[in-house]
Amino acid sequence: MVDTSQGATMNCILQEISAVGRRLQRMDSIMVSLTEDTKSMRLDIVGFQSWMTALEQRLTTVETQATLVPDSDQELLYLCSKVIDLEDRSRRDNVRFLCFPENIEGADVQSFLKTTLLQVTGLTFNPPLEFQRAHRLGPRRRNGDNHPRSIIACFLRHMQALQLLQKARMQGPFCMKDHQIRMTADFSKETSERRKAFLALRPRLRQLEVKFGLFEPARMWITKNNVSKDFYDPIDLSLYLYSLLDRPMNTATLPQPQTWTTAALNPLSTEPALKRPDRDPSEVLNRSRDLERLSKNHDDRGQVLHVVAMHTQVADRDKSRSPLKPPAAPK
Repeated sequence: MVDTSQGATMNCILQEISAVGRRLQRMDSIMVSLTEDTKSMRLDIVGFQSWMTALEQRLTTVETQATLVPDSDQELLYLCSKVIDLEDRSRRDNVRFLCFPENIEGADVQSFLKTTLLQVTGLTFNPPLEFQRAHRLGPRRRNGDNHPRSIIACFLRHMQALQLLQKARMQGPFCMKDHQIRMTADFSKETSERRKAFLALRPRLRQLEVKFGLFEPARMWITKNNVSKDFYDPIDLSLYLYSLLDRPMNTATLPQPQTWTTAALNPLSTEPALKRPDRDPSEVLNRSRDLERLSKNHDDRGQVLHVVAMHTQVADRDKSRSPLKPPAAPK
């Protein structure tokens, strides 16, 4: 009986040992699998670390470039202003002649101008008038188009061009065979738009009894109560004029850009403006400046005039809304 019980015990022990052995084998296989997974994870971690390092370097580069963007914008604006100034200076010897009938000049534009200018202006030039070049602007007119192209002439001597322009400013248009001939200086597109915007404010200046003068290339000089100011930005001038009004500025009726019409060019227009929610005046001014910059990049010559004129047409309208404080005069 003792031998039988001992044999049974030994069998149980052997079975337990064999079970433990099988479990150890399974654990060995699991450990091998875990080791392989750990190696794979280490490789992935190394890859992530290198990717994060590259990402940090790229982020640092982006941050550095982002800090340079404002400086680049300022430099770009400065360079654009220099280019415009250089273009205006290169056009100083040019004079535009408007309303000469088509084909009246014949084949030689320079000879025609030399003879005609002496006749219509009554001026004498010593030495005689000489041009570097002279020609019509733009393509030939189609049949039925009665609007003549302007003639542009580049004078050899700058003082002769100034003498002609001064005579034109004093006398006005010249008559030639029932035609009113006008002479104007030649400016870049951007400068011409600023001059037009300044001229659009003349009715408001006269209404406020402000003395003014437009100087070349585009500088408005005004005098009010023996105080003189210079303006290079038409929007600054329009805001200054609002500070002279007896009533506060109201921006509640500013028209949307897509609804601007040529009637808005008249600051004293009585046409009703389209209503819109109240807006902060600074927001309106910033939007106007953005549109002014955009108009320089697109072929829309009337947009700057509309930007400035919208500041001058709203003072007489919609008095029922809560008024806004007028902006301070520019320094």
